[in-house]
Amino acid sequence: MTPARRPPSAHNGPLSHLPALPLPASKSSLATLTLGALGVVYGDIGTSVLYAVKEIFGSGHVPFTHANVYGVLSIIFWTLTIIVSLKYVVLVLRADNHGEGGLVAMLALASQSVKHKAPALRKWMLLIGIFGTCLFYGDGVITPAISVLSAVEGLEVVSPHFRKAVIPLTLVILFLLFWVQKRGTAGIGRFFGPITLVWFAAIAALGVSHIVGHPEILGALSPHHALGFIWRQPGTTFIILGAVVLCVTGGEALYADLGHFGKRPIRVAWFSIVMPALTLNYFGQGALLLAEPEAVANPFFHLAPAWLTLPLVGLATMATVIASQALITGAFSVTKQVIQLGYLPRLQVRHTSTRDTGQIYMPFVNWGLFVLIVLAVVLFRSSSNLAAAYGIAVTLDMLITTVLTFFVIRYGWGYPLALCLAATGFFFVIDLAFFSSNLLKLTEGGWFPLLIGGAIFTLMVTWKDGRALMSASLRDTSIELKDFLASVFLAPPARVPGTAVFLAAQPGLVPNALLHNLKHNKVLHEYNLFVSVRNHEVPWIGLARRLEVEPLGRDCWQLVVHYGFKNDPDLPKALALLAGRGVNLNPMTTSYFLSRDIVTPTLRSGLAPWREKLFAHMHHSATAAAEFLNLPSNAVVELGSKVEI
Repeated sequence: MTPARRPPSAHNGPLSHLPALPLPASKSSLATLTLGALGVVYGDIGTSVLYAVKEIFGSGHVPFTHANVYGVLSIIFWTLTIIVSLKYVVLVLRADNHGEGGLVAMLALASQSVKHKAPALRKWMLLIGIFGTCLFYGDGVITPAISVLSAVEGLEVVSPHFRKAVIPLTLVILFLLFWVQKRGTAGIGRFFGPITLVWFAAIAALGVSHIVGHPEILGALSPHHALGFIWRQPGTTFIILGAVVLCVTGGEALYADLGHFGKRPIRVAWFSIVMPALTLNYFGQGALLLAEPEAVANPFFHLAPAWLTLPLVGLATMATVIASQALITGAFSVTKQVIQLGYLPRLQVRHTSTRDTGQIYMPFVNWGLFVLIVLAVVLFRSSSNLAAAYGIAVTLDMLITTVLTFFVIRYGWGYPLALCLAATGFFFVIDLAFFSSNLLKLTEGGWFPLLIGGAIFTLMVTWKDGRALMSASLRDTSIELKDFLASVFLAPPARVPGTAVFLAAQPGLVPNALLHNLKHNKVLHEYNLFVSVRNHEVPWIGLARRLEVEPLGRDCWQLVVHYGFKNDPDLPKALALLAGRGVNLNPMTTSYFLSRDIVTPTLRSGLAPWREKLFAHMHHSATAAAEFLNLPSNAVVELGSKVEI
């Protein structure tokens, strides 16, 4: 469960340039938030111990020698230190967008930073950032598949006879996980943190149980072992980086969930619980391999004595389900944000909690992810095969985050160019090395998440470009609202009681719904509101900045309603803010007039024919604006119109 973040109050909207002052957290709230962060933020990276060491040594590229084991463990430890501790915890967590994190928030922040100082870069930076967001979905397919599958594979350690049951059991667990999404996770979400805490305690204890027999293994904490391994075997190092990166998958979640928990709980959880537990377990696996090289088949589960293996499989399965749940919730949240930024059509959003607005369920996203995950499990059939597909999307996302961070600290924070290049250039080189290594796995399965990300990127860019063409077409055929009203009132039609709310794509232009209403019904309501909805590249917009009102005379008003990409659109609630501002709005006598546009592709210049047809299909399949804006169904009038692009 991802807890909801409270939006800012009406008097402290995010369009203000004054930074909000955080309230000091009490010890109890810090402990609660830290525990919550364990279940939501660190579930993915916490389950990497199931397969990372197995894939590094199981590849056959690294012989079992004392120096090699020390070298690999040292590389794992310093990868965690550099990528997670330094890059994400120290640097990237500082780049919050009004308290929010994640690639969408970073993209919006970077876009705002270069808007006036380097406008030529903005278009390309937006494309790069949106592609990074698309890769999240590719990662979102592989993560639940490899996590749950690697946990269930522990049954093979109990008995080889369980091998045939691994895939069916994995699919059953995944189906149940996606099936319960529609019911919400508020009820069981309170157990995520405690269960994950038990998981970290268990993996730390398993590691310690083997380290005490070989305490000298802790010498691998010294970076000279990593540097020595790289110096002696540069080719092997480059190859195994594709498997080493598995130990930091999930690191992006530290930044993505910044808005839910805040910087301090995330940092406290990492340095006090997560990193020590991961380090102890990885070093315990290394000690085990030095003593029993044959344990390489599944070193994690071989850490446990035989009598404990089955309970450990159960705990690992719960931990991977929690990690998958956090990712599914993240997919819902990211999709909703991308829709409000204008890169995807409206999709059905259901709120599963009356208390927490962040608890949402999106049926299309939920079952789309499930189908792709089932395809991944059936296609790759083992966690080792999935590991070959894992890494490319993650490392490319990390690379994009580093690039966007440069724009934020250079243009947003105004730091000197040399300092910005040094700070982000160091991480860029490391991210590039990991990404380049993962390219070796492109034909072995790396194509799968890239294909998913590429397909979603095509949809997003087509939707954005199609909407631009559609807006241009509407502008070319539209009439100025003020001039039109002036002509209408020269010989005014009959006025009927009540309020009419006309939805307009762009302020200042006559909505098609108004033209059709006058043509067919030949009446005008007593009060008329011409409303346009605007979404902005900030997470939250407070109530004080929600409405922009312009009187047009004769009881007509033009309104612009502003939302951030994390606000929940609710037009009736926004219009209720008109009380006391000269607008008589009675919900019982208010009707909402919408234009249901039918997009018709043409042969004139614009998008490629296949993209125009794709956009027309996406537009036709989009959730109705009335549902998306939470309009009362018994007060909505839809009037059709045709738009050529």
